[in-house]
Amino acid sequence: MSLRLRLMLVFALVALAAAVSASAIAYWLNRDAVLTRTQDAALREFRKSLKDTTDSLPRVPDCSDLRSAAEKMADNTQKYEVLLIATTHDGKKCMAASKSTLLSLDVVPKTLRTQVNEKREVNSSNSAPYHLYWQRITVDGTPYLVGGAKVIGGGPTGYLMKSLDNERQDLNSLAWSLGIATALALIGSALLAQAAAATVLRPVQRLGEAAQRWGEGQLDTRLQVSGADELANLSRTFNRTAERLQQRVEELSAREAASRRFVADMSHELRTPLTAITAVTEVLEEEADALDPMIAPAVQLVVSETRRLNNLVENLMEVTRFDAGTARLVLDDVDVADQVTACVDVRAWLDAVELDAERGMMARLDPRRLDVILANLIGNALKHGGSPVRVSVRTEGDELVIKVRDHGPGIPEDVLPHVFDRFYKASASRPRSEGSGLGLSIALENAHIHGGEITAENSPDGGAVFTLRLPRDSSPSPAAEAKPGQSGQSGQSGQSGQEAGPASGAAVGDTGTGGDGSAGGTDKGGASAGGSGGAGDAAGKEKTL
Repeated sequence: MSLRLRLMLVFALVALAAAVSASAIAYWLNRDAVLTRTQDAALREFRKSLKDTTDSLPRVPDCSDLRSAAEKMADNTQKYEVLLIATTHDGKKCMAASKSTLLSLDVVPKTLRTQVNEKREVNSSNSAPYHLYWQRITVDGTPYLVGGAKVIGGGPTGYLMKSLDNERQDLNSLAWSLGIATALALIGSALLAQAAAATVLRPVQRLGEAAQRWGEGQLDTRLQVSGADELANLSRTFNRTAERLQQRVEELSAREAASRRFVADMSHELRTPLTAITAVTEVLEEEADALDPMIAPAVQLVVSETRRLNNLVENLMEVTRFDAGTARLVLDDVDVADQVTACVDVRAWLDAVELDAERGMMARLDPRRLDVILANLIGNALKHGGSPVRVSVRTEGDELVIKVRDHGPGIPEDVLPHVFDRFYKASASRPRSEGSGLGLSIALENAHIHGGEITAENSPDGGAVFTLRLPRDSSPSPAAEAKPGQSGQSGQSGQSGQEAGPASGAAVGDTGTGGDGSAGGTDKGGASAGGSGGAGDAAGKEKTL
């Protein structure tokens, strides 16, 4: 339930309770006043008329005298009927009514008759043996006032019966009026609640909209402040916080941009000397057999570390392209089984990898980036897991699902959330490793640029399982093509033209891009060059992610 609705509901309930309480009090006060006034007037008139009329009657009246007296008493301004009861000469009880069809002794309640005829002792607290009593009754749905008294000194007993229908109609009209007033008060309270809610909630609504724009990245959002109440103070606090946050974000963004430019510039500047160094190391490697045995290990170390440095530079350049949003897809129709087989074959992993994939399973992907993903996942499994590594390819609807499972000890639970983090090391005690710590991160970015995802988990039967999910058609929508910096099929920029090396390189240097970056195919396939030429050296190595 919204805050506006709750506020209106509270206003309405309070107004309803107040209006109903006031109406009920007003109704009962008016009812008591109307009925008391009517009955007091009727009873005073009846008392006086009974005394005056019975004084003129014989001591022992007959029925005709009583009837005449009753009719005379009924002729009054209060419009009540009269019943007189007395004992005649022959000892019989005579009942004479001004209107016998309405008033009879049977209509008078028994309790009232008992009270009227009861003789009380005269004392200091009771000045007369008989008193006037009354009671309100309903006959055929019409309210009546019934009263009675016995004349002192042996006179007749008289009863009156007055209709209260007019008073009931007046009270019903009053009840309707109060009901209408209550409804109007309820409507008024709803309108007042609406106005109050608009006044109170409008700043809150603006604050919520500003916070939403914050969440969308519009850090220049500010609130217009007017007044000096609590909401105005809240708006001022919001504006101050927004200004500080914007300044902080701008500082962090500037630092991050500077860091990215530094990494990109450094990577580009290193390519030229690395090219020369790589050429020299290739010559040294070709002449390794003719070198002094004391010098050969040093030459092999230089060759291995040069390739590792080359891989690191290529990975850093790839990461900067992803961060800058300049990475692009070059899509083609790919037989996924052939692509996986080629990835495994070119890296000499056929003996250590089991492939479960049907030929003819086509998908529209970037084959070079798919090769990078597969090389990283399979190479990581060979290096840090256990042979054999099983690669299965399936389709689920419009998705391509590739699972890479090893038979090693699995990934520690505290490491699982960080396997795709850049430069993350599974053990802080050995920060130096053969890999750059960027391979799985680059694989994940390549999956994202296809609109896919990679997840890591431990298999219940042992070993780690990496699951790659990609759409079978990674062609971007027209809306995505229109956005700058997004993945599309618009071709490669000048930078991306330098990315072809990993697809045709010979060995995976780490959990990295799957090539040595030289793109020349000069790797001899040895484990010392890339650190993962086969699965046999994986068992005793510490995992580096």
